[in-house]
Amino acid sequence: MNVAFHDNPTRAGLPFTGPWLLAPMEGVTDPAFRELVLALHDARELGGAFTEFVRVVGTNPVKGAVMRRYLGGRRHSQPVGIQLMGSDAGAVAASAAQAAELGVPLVDLNFGCPAKGALRGCAGSAVLDDPRRLEQLVCAATDGVDGRVPVTAKIRAGGNDAEHVEELARAAEAGGASMLTIHCRTRIERYQDGVDWTRIARAVSSVSIPVCGNGGVSTHSDLERMRRETGCTFVMVGRAVLGDPWIFSGHIASRGETARFVLDYANALRSRSPNLKGAASRMKQLLRCLDAGRFVRDEDDRRTWLTERDARRLFARLDAEATS
Repeated sequence: MNVAFHDNPTRAGLPFTGPWLLAPMEGVTDPAFRELVLALHDARELGGAFTEFVRVVGTNPVKGAVMRRYLGGRRHSQPVGIQLMGSDAGAVAASAAQAAELGVPLVDLNFGCPAKGALRGCAGSAVLDDPRRLEQLVCAATDGVDGRVPVTAKIRAGGNDAEHVEELARAAEAGGASMLTIHCRTRIERYQDGVDWTRIARAVSSVSIPVCGNGGVSTHSDLERMRRETGCTFVMVGRAVLGDPWIFSGHIASRGETARFVLDYANALRSRSPNLKGAASRMKQLLRCLDAGRFVRDEDDRRTWLTERDARRLFARLDAEATS
């Protein structure tokens, strides 16, 4: 960890306790997974996290009960911001105001989701085609919170290309964002393997607010390398956390430690959801990527986990493996 982070004035007003952040991921960063990852790390390493995105549907603000479900009940020393995704400025403003009323430490706006549903609703990465609209939505959220909590924005490097990344970054800043997170892939690149971190550097050079880099982090050493190569203040990690939940600290987990994490996650899913099939589906998302501790021994072993159709048998095997 770069200790100089704690003396960096460019993070003023943000509640993060360290330079690495856990990305919001739909279907992944529910309270069960998020709380376990936060508990693994010192707050000086993993400085914060976000909920899965909460859809602001049409002109209807998100209700407080919905936000509380996404936030979960447990609290850690690291802040957990709520992420909103919507296209109606009034509803986004009212939802942000509701979040501030609930006492969330920050509100993040999703302008990166490439899913077809988001695009049909002119939300998520659809907004990247209209920087003026992006600015208006950020401004609506900042007006809604009325200075009570910071508003941040998460974008991709562009829609069809990255030619206008500077314009998008400046639009977020002009709208009042306290931080910009930039996923270095474009909308059409989705989650392809190749990444171009110079797009993050271009965003950093075009705004005065802190920038958080995202995309292409595979190992612990990539965290500081991204900061060094792009000038970003924070680094956000998404899918790589599923492969190695200890990525933020660099700890090399044993099989026993990994088994305990897997079992704790399975137990948390079962305790929170009466739908065992749904819990098994989320468990498979972790097992599809998990490499830490050689809990999944090889690709043939992984295949047997992922092709198990009986949720009860899946969890019974998890229990047996994790306690052996």
